[in-house]
Amino acid sequence: MNGLQATRMSSRTILWIALSLLVALYGFPFVYMLFTSFKTPLETIAVPPSVLPTQWTIENYISAIGRDGVVASFVNSIVTAVLSTLISLTLAVPAAYAVTRFHTRFGQFFIIGSLVMRMVPPIVVGVPLITIFRNLGISDTSFALAIAHATISLPLSIWLMASFFEAVPVDLEEAAKIDGASRLGALWRVVLPVTAGGVAVTAIFAFLASWNEFLFALLLTAVRSQTTPIVIANFQTQFGLDWGGMTALAMLYSLPMVLLALVLQRHIVAGLTLGAVKG
Repeated sequence: MNGLQATRMSSRTILWIALSLLVALYGFPFVYMLFTSFKTPLETIAVPPSVLPTQWTIENYISAIGRDGVVASFVNSIVTAVLSTLISLTLAVPAAYAVTRFHTRFGQFFIIGSLVMRMVPPIVVGVPLITIFRNLGISDTSFALAIAHATISLPLSIWLMASFFEAVPVDLEEAAKIDGASRLGALWRVVLPVTAGGVAVTAIFAFLASWNEFLFALLLTAVRSQTTPIVIANFQTQFGLDWGGMTALAMLYSLPMVLLALVLQRHIVAGLTLGAVKG
């Protein structure tokens, strides 16, 4: 028995060491960016580079926030991400519900097609959208960018919501119909409350897809609706890239998502496991 316990302890120790190394490798770029944001301008371009700053300063954060267009880009990022999330959920919820409840051949082709669209490179969609939005008169607007971002998040949202709806027993809807509810009423009053955790997870992933997106923001924005990733990429000085300002603004931009993940981690895990087993 002692030998078995020793084997389990050694296996657990090896597993924790491997996971710790994996986390360290994955998190090192983020930690290095954090330290770089506190370095002086000369130290950010020093060769060979150092991980820890020899002289700590917050000048990079002050200069980054004070730059023209930075605050406006934060507002644009928030507005675009919220609009994109609303568009994705509005379209994904009824689409996923119809696929999981009617089980038609068209629905099967539709769900496979949404997966195929997920595989399409964004540049293939982005180039035609430039002309379409220009003809519609909505170029360089947050609404147009939100529509473009929805093309990225919508396929994943449909797949996630479909797995969550599959976990809800049909008997719950049948009971609601017996009580006089319509199919739409059963969806709104029964299914969605049961899958609230799944809806929250889908919304978070849709929000992140828009918040972190760069290519569409580069192609479809000019001045008015530029998001923060574009502003970060444009941090330059007469000597080259402003690494201190870029890393400082990148840290500020990633901070809301890090805090959101830490606050909602239990809800995210609960929502992801909701569709693991069908009811």
